[in-house]
Amino acid sequence: MSATTYRRVAWAAVGLTFLVVVVGAWVRLTHAGLGCPDWPGCYGRISWPQAPHEIDAANAAFPERPVEVGKAWREMLHRYLAGGVLLAAYFLAAAAAWRRRRDPAQPLVLPFAIAVLVTVQALFGMWTVTLKLLPAVVTAHLIGGMATLALLCWLALGPGGRPGEPRRRRRWVWLGLILLIGQIVLGGWTSSNYAASVCPEFPACTAGVWWPPMDLAEAFRPWREIGVDYSGGVLDYPARVAIHLAHRVGALVLAVYLSLLAALLWRWGRRPAAVVLLGVLAIQLALGVANVVEQLPLSVATAHNGGAAALLLVLVVVVRRMTPSRARPASL
Repeated sequence: MSATTYRRVAWAAVGLTFLVVVVGAWVRLTHAGLGCPDWPGCYGRISWPQAPHEIDAANAAFPERPVEVGKAWREMLHRYLAGGVLLAAYFLAAAAAWRRRRDPAQPLVLPFAIAVLVTVQALFGMWTVTLKLLPAVVTAHLIGGMATLALLCWLALGPGGRPGEPRRRRRWVWLGLILLIGQIVLGGWTSSNYAASVCPEFPACTAGVWWPPMDLAEAFRPWREIGVDYSGGVLDYPARVAIHLAHRVGALVLAVYLSLLAALLWRWGRRPAAVVLLGVLAIQLALGVANVVEQLPLSVATAHNGGAAALLLVLVVVVRRMTPSRARPASL
C-alpha cells in the first residue's frame, strides 16, 4: 500500500468517525441509547426485533424494557457504524505494521494507539448500555469518540508543516484546542444529564433571571449510583441549571478566545484557516442559541454536536500544519 492510499483510507476513517459522532448524538437526543437493553446484540439478536413473533419473544426475555422498534434500529445503526470504525482502525494498524517492513520511517505508535482507543471505546459503548446511561460513562464515551476523530485526522494529514514556524504560535492554537476539549466535555455532561433545555431563554435563563439558584456540588458530582436508570436524567432543577449555565459560560470564553485566534491566524498569513475557523465558530454559536430559544429541536441539536466535531477538526488541522515534521516520523 502506497503512502497516498494509506492516507486515503485514514481520511475515509475520519469521515466514518465523524458520522458515528453525529449519529451517536442523534441516538442520544431521540432517547434511543437504551433502545437495545443488551450488548452487542439487540434483545439477544444480531439485528433488532422486527417481526411480531420476534417482538413477542424479546418482550418475554426483557420484560423490564419492552421493544420500541424505532429506538432499537437507531441504536443498532450506531453500533454497526461504530463497528466499521473499529475495523478501519485495526486495518490502519495492520497496514502500518506491514508498511514498516519496507519503510522503517513508517509511524507505528499512532496507528496502534488509535486501535487501542477504539477498542476501549467499544467497551464504553457496552458500559453505556449495561450501566443504563450513567452520565460519567456517557460523557467519557463522547470524549473517546472525539479523541478518535482527532487522532485519525492527525494520522491522515501525514507529515507536518514547514519548519521554522515559531513555537509560540503553536501554543496559541494548542490552548484553543484545550479550551475546546473542555467545552466538549461540558457539552457531553450537559447532554448526559438532560440539562440542555432547562433554561428556555437567552441570554437570561428563565423568567428574565440570569442566575437562578444553582447546586454546583450536586451538578458536578462525577460518579453516581450504579443500577439506576439515568434515561431522562435524575438531577433536580438547581443542579441542571448549574450544568447548563456552566456550558454557556464555557461557550462565551471559547468564542472570545477562538475569535482572537482567528485574528492571529489572519495576521500570520494563514487566512483560509482563519476564515474557516471563524465561520464554523459562528455557525456553532448560532446553533447553540437556537437550541435554547427553540427548545432543543432534533435537527439543530444534532447539528450542534456535529459543529463541535467540525471545530475540533479545524483546530487539529491548523496545529498539525503548524507542527514541523520530526526527523523520525516513527516517533509519532
